[in-house]
Amino acid sequence: MKKYQLGTQENIDFLKDCRETLLAFGHKFPSPGGGSYYLSDDGTPWTDRPRETWITSRMLHVYSIGVLLNHEGSKELAEAALKGLTGELQDKENGGWYAGLTSDGKVLPTKQCYAHAFVILAASSGVLAGIAGAKELLQEALRIYDKYFWNEKLGLSVDTWNTEFTKLDDYRGINANMHTVEAFLAAADVLKDEEYRVRAGRITDKVIGWAKDNDYRIPEHFSSDWKPNLECNKEKPDDPFKPYGATPGHGIEWARLIVQWATSEKAIGEAERNSYIEVAEKLYNRAVEDGWNADGNPGICYTTGWDGKPIVHDRMHWTLAEAINSSAVLYRVTGNEKYSKDYEAFMKYLDEFVIDHQNGSWFHQLDRNNQLLTTVWPGKSDIYHALQATLIPYNEEVGVSIAVACMASTDT
Repeated sequence: MKKYQLGTQENIDFLKDCRETLLAFGHKFPSPGGGSYYLSDDGTPWTDRPRETWITSRMLHVYSIGVLLNHEGSKELAEAALKGLTGELQDKENGGWYAGLTSDGKVLPTKQCYAHAFVILAASSGVLAGIAGAKELLQEALRIYDKYFWNEKLGLSVDTWNTEFTKLDDYRGINANMHTVEAFLAAADVLKDEEYRVRAGRITDKVIGWAKDNDYRIPEHFSSDWKPNLECNKEKPDDPFKPYGATPGHGIEWARLIVQWATSEKAIGEAERNSYIEVAEKLYNRAVEDGWNADGNPGICYTTGWDGKPIVHDRMHWTLAEAINSSAVLYRVTGNEKYSKDYEAFMKYLDEFVIDHQNGSWFHQLDRNNQLLTTVWPGKSDIYHALQATLIPYNEEVGVSIAVACMASTDT
């Protein structure tokens, strides 16, 4: 069907409809203090759940994009999320951002690199959308990140501090570094500061090295001296942030980020750029080979063992979103029809199984038979991954962050 084919007007219209539905779904996220409520299956806020910094940041990011796309109500929603990040979620005493607040306003302990990376991404998008206070938020987010999370000597970021920023946890993780790459690329684009692009490249090179040593299955968890811990969480393999084994969705997501960095980094030549694209292809193809339809049913398995065999068969919506993005991006930079065919298959699966055509948004977790499951991701916490998957496939300049691309498209 043309509806699923990359480059057709039918697919463009399909994604536009998806985008508007997603933006409409998220309208009820703001709490009185601005922190984002976790959204239920029909978009009703779950007010008894914590209001977390990473979700609030994602909502500032997506509704800043909504401003750039002229989605009605987006500015007020972006302003509400920014209010949360500069108000109830910001630690005025110790600096930085709480992991979140409980429903009765108590602080969730720790300061997370993952959450702080999303504050940078959100503030960068807020600047482009003209949200008052976004520039100051971005400056403060970068200051805190540089002070506590970025290790200039290693070219990597640490993961988790205690709330007071006095004790650093021994765990080191790739997930937070991956979203740091995304955030640094956005900051570089918005601030015209290439130092953040250089940093993104340093992280990327480290991850590529570990992937090459592990048959292009990326180790996710590390000790304090950056030794891979391949057995981490073996007893809890479906952990939402630290699952055991390889995570095909992250291999796919890294493929897109590598292409974004390599095509935007002016300090490398064409041959070197092409070598990065080849690595991105290997990461993507390894992940798709391991995870897509691996158990006889459509969908991408959440995790596999180091032998590539599925462990957690659940299908997470964010994995599909990244598969849509990366297949489109790889087709754009290589012209290989394999990727456009993958994209078409992912689109069909999205429409048939993952989009909630009744209540809106995307189902966040399905089981191996593509039935709704709520063990890891009940409800529909936010719309970040899904919304980006309606935009990135048609980003003409793959080296440009998505909010910048949206701003450029509205200027022409």
